[in-house]
Amino acid sequence: MNSVLECLRTRRSVRGYDPDRMPAEELIAQVVEAGMYAPTGRGMQSPRMAVVTDRAVRDRLAALNAAVMGSASDPFYGAPAVVVVLADRTRPTYLYDGTLVMGNLLNAAHALGLGACWIHRAREVFDSPEGKALLEAWGIAGDYEGIGHCVLGYPLPGAVAQQRPRKTDYAVWVG
Repeated sequence: MNSVLECLRTRRSVRGYDPDRMPAEELIAQVVEAGMYAPTGRGMQSPRMAVVTDRAVRDRLAALNAAVMGSASDPFYGAPAVVVVLADRTRPTYLYDGTLVMGNLLNAAHALGLGACWIHRAREVFDSPEGKALLEAWGIAGDYEGIGHCVLGYPLPGAVAQQRPRKTDYAVWVG
């Protein structure tokens, strides 16, 4: 089987990371570059990514995310790195564009031997006053919606989701 197709077929969400083992900057950069090559409506490249490797900032993001759920647990499963995907609300395709970036990030992480998981609630986090202040501090100005947090790291044993059988009616062939 083609190696790209095999990677797509075997990627799974990881829900447990070694918090003390930060992926090498070059690996994170390769994951981010894959996100930069995701298709976007009319090629406008509306998404932005904030790459968080600073432990204090990562912990602040995790706390804001947990607060949306009314929880105190770590919604990032201990992952030491987070790529926040945001997209420009003024573009009619912003939600799709940001989603494609997230998909590329997840698949690239798997291809490079890293674990990754899409963590939701980025919209709520970055619509909050604290989230808006973070964007301002990061130099991201404009009307951006949080699409997702792509957490990255090295999986703990047993933390990779098991593959579920594909539904028999997943695709309907017409013609």
